[in-house]
Amino acid sequence: MSNRTFVIGVGMTKFDKPGTKDGDYPDWAKEAGQAALADAGIGYDKIQRAFAGYCYGDSTAGQRAVYTLGVTGIPVVNVNNNCSTGSSALYLAREAVKFGMADCALALGFEKMERGSLGMKFPDRVNPMDKHMIRMSELRAPEETPFAPQMFGNAGRDHMQKYGSTAEHFAWIGWKNHKHSVNNPYAQFQDEYTLDQIKESRMIHDPLTKLQCSPTSDGSAAVIVASERFVDEHGLWEHAVEIAGQAMVTDLSSTFDETADCMTICGADMSRAAARQAYEEAQIEGKDADVCELHDCFSANELITYEALGFAAEGEGHKLVDAEATTYGGSGPVVNPSGGLISKGHPLGATGLAQCSELTWQLRGTADKRQVAGAKTAVQHNIGLGGAAVVTVYKPAAA
Repeated sequence: MSNRTFVIGVGMTKFDKPGTKDGDYPDWAKEAGQAALADAGIGYDKIQRAFAGYCYGDSTAGQRAVYTLGVTGIPVVNVNNNCSTGSSALYLAREAVKFGMADCALALGFEKMERGSLGMKFPDRVNPMDKHMIRMSELRAPEETPFAPQMFGNAGRDHMQKYGSTAEHFAWIGWKNHKHSVNNPYAQFQDEYTLDQIKESRMIHDPLTKLQCSPTSDGSAAVIVASERFVDEHGLWEHAVEIAGQAMVTDLSSTFDETADCMTICGADMSRAAARQAYEEAQIEGKDADVCELHDCFSANELITYEALGFAAEGEGHKLVDAEATTYGGSGPVVNPSGGLISKGHPLGATGLAQCSELTWQLRGTADKRQVAGAKTAVQHNIGLGGAAVVTVYKPAAA
């Protein structure tokens, strides 16, 4: 029996600033889920498993969200893996199909967030990020800035100190991703800025200014994964996109040991290991990617992850920026044609599924003004500190 797996339907809502979006999370989940079902051309009765991802909500919010699509008694698993929650739900849906537990599975992600920087919700217990924060404090003295931009900003400082990148390189990435989002109707922000405006926006944690940081967001996204048999039976070959490789990696010893730097604490080695495994399954190399949706929670992370994904050699991510390689007309891959987290938005549970949606449209050739010409191989990178990195490789399906 074949264990090939395919994306057959995707859908998402527009991402919006918290508190400005009409409705509530079940409404957004319904919108995204119904869009994915319509995209696949199937009814909800075909779904045999559902994996619902979110970080902020009560324990069975996943069921409440899924029930807007149908109440059929199927297993519904709630998923929370920090910022990689959406792609973790996708990973579980793919596993269920790949190993024969289902022919058709739904990954649904949503988030209703609060405005402002993320903080700890449960101060009466061990912080799950304590090991990361303690190790980083041993390398760089803590500052009075929000912890997420502080951690990734420190990773950027390490890259600057070790390899010679500059604040200008990180600012260019913010400029690029805001520019890309102008053509994305789903993006929270669709404004283009000059490079000077990016650099001169409010400093959050040096070298990261506000326009280099992803916002909190409300929204939802959904992906339907199916087996080769299901694709064949429903005549979906022209429509389907194959998940050619996928891997999830959690923290390695290098995150915390004496070799750790701020880049590895922020997941560089996790991302590198996940990419290696996903590429091996898909039988590609980083240089083969035409388009990538990369977890640019902060511009520094995009640059560092160029190296982890094999788009540049170690220590040379900023050379891609110098060459303007990762935007349209560059030597590629085009990174974050959607605008990325920085400009499209970052509703944690939906982020990874929105990335999948964008890459599915890119490989189908239906991404409108965002289309990357001739895209045949796509790479998705989604990371959550604490931690988990998920890397997925997509290719157009072929019977």
